[in-house]
Amino acid sequence: MTAFPRSRDDVIVPWLVALLKRLQAAGYDVEVFTSAYRGGGGSSYEGIPVHRFRYFPAGWEDLTHDEATPDRMRRSLLYRVLPLFYVIGGLWGIWRLTRRRQYDIIHVHWPVPHVLFGWLGRRTTRPRAKLVTSWYGVELRWVQGSLAWLRGFVRWALRTSDAVVAISSYTAREIARFAQVPVRVIPYTLGFDEVPQTSRPGRGARQDFRIVFVGRLVERKGVTHLIEAVRRLPAELHAHLTVIGEGPERQALEAQARAAGLERRVDIRGRVPDAELRDAYAASDVMVLPSILDARGDTEGLGVVLLEAMSYGIPVVASDIGGITDIIENGNSGLLVRPADADQLARALERVARDPALAARLGTAGEQRVRQAFGWPEIMAKWEECYGSLAQTRTDTASAVARAATPPREPVR
Repeated sequence: MTAFPRSRDDVIVPWLVALLKRLQAAGYDVEVFTSAYRGGGGSSYEGIPVHRFRYFPAGWEDLTHDEATPDRMRRSLLYRVLPLFYVIGGLWGIWRLTRRRQYDIIHVHWPVPHVLFGWLGRRTTRPRAKLVTSWYGVELRWVQGSLAWLRGFVRWALRTSDAVVAISSYTAREIARFAQVPVRVIPYTLGFDEVPQTSRPGRGARQDFRIVFVGRLVERKGVTHLIEAVRRLPAELHAHLTVIGEGPERQALEAQARAAGLERRVDIRGRVPDAELRDAYAASDVMVLPSILDARGDTEGLGVVLLEAMSYGIPVVASDIGGITDIIENGNSGLLVRPADADQLARALERVARDPALAARLGTAGEQRVRQAFGWPEIMAKWEECYGSLAQTRTDTASAVARAATPPREPVR
């Protein structure tokens, strides 16, 4: 995988860490193969062994983690060359690892380009390991757009996989545009087991209407449309927007809020500790994910922040796009609006603000949906079925090979 936490305070992919820990608890022997960051990153994380491959001198070994690789590649010639060294380093690293250790299943996340590592690792193991690829959608949209020359590579990656997994039905439909292969839909879920016991006070006697957004401040999140929607809300609602997250769009969003005279109504906090994030969820009246299709053709693959908010019983409003529609049933577990439509978004927010009964119903239904469709028991059952079917196939294959290699016994006389 591209990025895995480097230390305990590294907040990336918490849902993946939670999955690996649950697999360990279920009796699976789990290890991680990933890239180093500036020469390091640790050889274990919360009891999970981590094998990190090197691909460049430490001072420049930062293609991953803090920023999306395609964004870095636009910065300089060095970052456009680094992916070649990254692939070479990964191939060398996985060859060395699988020569020393044997694995039953190699599970590749973000298969462009990591399926190359899985393919080589599978060829090195004896009997051959089974190859699972997890697709998040963004890599498919990049290839459909600016990386069209990789379409053949994606088709090969899908066809060489023993199991193909998509995080949403939207991503599964995108996979079908490349190859007709069986696809399991297994979404990710919360990065924590249970919501902390934090009481939600509700609006009560207070006059303000509190809106929260959580996520990376990048174009596809559509925060600029959310700020415009807040500007259009009636003054008597006393709407206040809290934006939690960091990214390249932050300065432009702060400038937009100032230009609209919203300095006191829009609070862009950047990245915050987990405790502060939970407090922000608990204190909010609605959570908004106003995602759009960005200039690169990218959009929301699923929307884990929606699951987080809904698990607190907060009503959610989001764009009718991408994998979001796997989470929100419009009018039941949340409200869906047209992407990039600030006016419709403002009307949906006003509707939630003026109708406490609707807000309560949406919040309750959303929380139930997270528990029933995206809870850990459901997710774990799907992964155990996936791994179990492949492990059985591998065992059957190994037994057949062993029988074929065993000379027939002479009959007893």
